[in-house]
Amino acid sequence: MLAGTVYPQSPHKKSPVDPNKFALIINGAGGEPEYAKQFEQWSKDLTKVLSERFGFDGKQIKVLTEKQATAEEVKRTFAALKTELAANNVLFVFLIGHGSFDGKESKFNLVGPDLAASEYNVLLSALPTRRIVVFNMSSASGEFIKSLAAKGRIVVTATRNGQETNATRFTGFFIAALNATDADTDQDGHTSVLEAFVYATRLTDEFYKRAGRLTTEHAMLDDNGDGVGHEKVEAGDGLLARATYLDSLSVDEAAASAATGRLLTERARLEGEIEQLIGRKASMQESEYEAALERLFIELAKINRTIKQAGS
Repeated sequence: MLAGTVYPQSPHKKSPVDPNKFALIINGAGGEPEYAKQFEQWSKDLTKVLSERFGFDGKQIKVLTEKQATAEEVKRTFAALKTELAANNVLFVFLIGHGSFDGKESKFNLVGPDLAASEYNVLLSALPTRRIVVFNMSSASGEFIKSLAAKGRIVVTATRNGQETNATRFTGFFIAALNATDADTDQDGHTSVLEAFVYATRLTDEFYKRAGRLTTEHAMLDDNGDGVGHEKVEAGDGLLARATYLDSLSVDEAAASAATGRLLTERARLEGEIEQLIGRKASMQESEYEAALERLFIELAKINRTIKQAGS
């Protein structure tokens, strides 16, 4: 993804403005003109899609440009958010830029002194909102999961650890996911954090494969608060991200009708049972496990088919 990329336009209508959603986009230090230009473009593209498609109020999208992105300004911005946010609000934080890892702690590169993952955790923990979604899309970002993991918090990183230090491309593909016509894989009319994550991860993997290059970034997600990220839905991760929507706050709001809402709730229940069953696999007979898993997947397939038909 290069600066000036033209993203496919979505046929979905614009979501109504949701006063409960806030976004903070931090455009970190570019280091080189090429990266500075790219990060600036990504920040603009992300701001545009959040406001034009996903119902974010422009007044509630805070953007720190590269020149503004100093440690002190970041702290001042979080202090302002502390007074603006309420417990039922949702805050989305996007870090676009470079990162570093010294073997002990990961940092996001700013102009001047950087802030470490532990410092971001202090800033986030001081906020009153119970739901926070953090996208650290920089290099060496994987280590942030250990520091930021908390109940009610979704953390997405572009890399699996601090050793993946090459400049990342995940941001561009994440924005492509938000603009895509087919990112809404379950056809419920809304895009969840999990759907955007999975779509962007697939595009990133495909890029490296098509280019015949070694994959130098592996996006991770943690949303169960255990500080261990995963590349896909497993070990309890992914359930909160599936129920958190970029263009809606809850399953009820994502539903086009009460009937669809009940279907979505039933699907969430089945997905939870599947995750619990997978966790008990080691203590079960193989035949018992496979039979139970098959039954749940058949029920889930029926629910997904009904949801898709309702949305067509």
